[in-house]
Amino acid sequence: MGLSSLGIFHTIIGVGAIVAALVDFIKYGKINLNKISGKIYFYGTIITSLTSLGISKHGGFNPGHAFSIFIIVLVLAAYFLNSKRTNSGRARYFENFWLSFSFFLSLVPTVNETFTRIPLGHPLAKDIKDPVIGNTLLVILLLFIAGSVYQFRKQKLNNKAVGF
Repeated sequence: MGLSSLGIFHTIIGVGAIVAALVDFIKYGKINLNKISGKIYFYGTIITSLTSLGISKHGGFNPGHAFSIFIIVLVLAAYFLNSKRTNSGRARYFENFWLSFSFFLSLVPTVNETFTRIPLGHPLAKDIKDPVIGNTLLVILLLFIAGSVYQFRKQKLNNKAVGF
């Protein structure tokens, strides 16, 4: 199944946002909205989520669209906390979690779409119910949980260091 022009644009921006988030996770242990990579994740995720609302291979509103709306809410809320609650240690916990959760939710349709399309002509999965998709999402969920615990502990130390 080929991609429309909107689908191609959506994919390119989405891949950029995912790469930016991965760079931040490696460098900072979180998505850092104060760094260029964090800003790329923020804007790329907003654009990708909005463009996904115009894409549907099954027609009409679907769970992927609901994910997109929820992801937009999460990243906007995290952005608000980052910009307006700069002196709140508690806000950093929510900001970190919401950005990481938005990343996790972004990977759900990404894995599904990628595995049912690539490699061309013989995709890794036949449909969303394929075990390879379920197993991959389980691993991603476990990584999200472990990463969230790590971020919580790291933020607790950061909060103590700055006197929150």
